[in-house]
Amino acid sequence: MRYLVIGLGIYGTNLAIELTAMGHEVIGADSNHSNVEAIKDYISTAYVIDSTDEQALSVLPLKNVDLVIVAIGENFGASVRTVALLKKLGVKHLYARAIDKIHESILEGFNIDRIITPEQRAARDLAHELELGTAVDILKIDNDNFVMKFMAPSVFIGSLYSDLELTRDYGLQLITATRPEEKENIMGIPNLVQRVICQDYNFGTEKVKEGDVFTVFGSIKAFKTLYESVKN
Repeated sequence: MRYLVIGLGIYGTNLAIELTAMGHEVIGADSNHSNVEAIKDYISTAYVIDSTDEQALSVLPLKNVDLVIVAIGENFGASVRTVALLKKLGVKHLYARAIDKIHESILEGFNIDRIITPEQRAARDLAHELELGTAVDILKIDNDNFVMKFMAPSVFIGSLYSDLELTRDYGLQLITATRPEEKENIMGIPNLVQRVICQDYNFGTEKVKEGDVFTVFGSIKAFKTLYESVKN
């Protein structure tokens, strides 16, 4: 896919580089020449433009990308004006970053595809990590159930996946497991990507290796039970 990221601060730069590493074509734009210089060798194309200027904004290939992401955060006015101009110029698929509730409320009025709140998401993730005592990615399904992704505990390394009894022992359903492998992106840059090592819950004779990542379904209580058990 082709993405256009407007706003190449810390968040926008990291987003652009991650998307490129996944094999996508990324175009970046920022009014700060230094920001553009810092990223130009890592993405397909980078422009120095003022996105609050309609004429300058129209120079970008807005019709030739699959999604435009406005990653401007700190400059509230520039973010809102850029989104307004992009809507005026007929951009069909648009994401925008919001830094607080007021910013988010204003962006909601533009009826864009998605409002991104990375600061709030990071705070929630950190709170979960502190509560659970380990790094974990969490997707809330309802008040009781979550999908959780975390590094395979060392106690399981060397065990057959087919012998794991996470449901019986801890109340967690193992959905899938992935393993990192090196792969080059479209620019020839090597990058570690996760490869699924099971299909339809069939792990065959696969054994748990260091670096494997579990994705499970269950409750926070069940997850804490697992980690309290493997720590002892």
